Amino acid sequence: QVQLVESGGGSVQAGGSLRLSCAASAYTYSRYCMAWFRQAPGKEREGVAALDSDGTTSYADSVKGRFTISIDNAKNTLYLQMNSLKPEDTAMYYCAADPVYESSDILAGHYEFEFWGQGILVTVSS
Repeated sequence: QVQLVESGGGSVQAGGSLRLSCAASAYTYSRYCMAWFRQAPGKEREGVAALDSDGTTSYADSVKGRFTISIDNAKNTLYLQMNSLKPEDTAMYYCAADPVYESSDILAGHYEFEFWGQGILVTVSS
């Protein structure tokens, strides 16, 4: 069983930055595809960024160039650095892990990751 715990959310003004963290069980990142998803009120869940165990990354077009997914293996922590935030980035953000999916799968709408965190709220005001 993989446990994922997000932190780092909050409120920020447009143009600002936030860094989300996802603490996971040891060795998770060497065996799973890790991803960040988000869901805004009244909207469907969206794949934001994903990272394979070989370092391959994928980003949604809406965040490409602004968000960066990364990992600190020593700390068993996944990050999502979010810069130049926009009001439309407001959503609940979820960390997820899956042993089968690849990072490119989030761009194809495959969101059936096996393990999920509880989610954390990011609010961007204009």
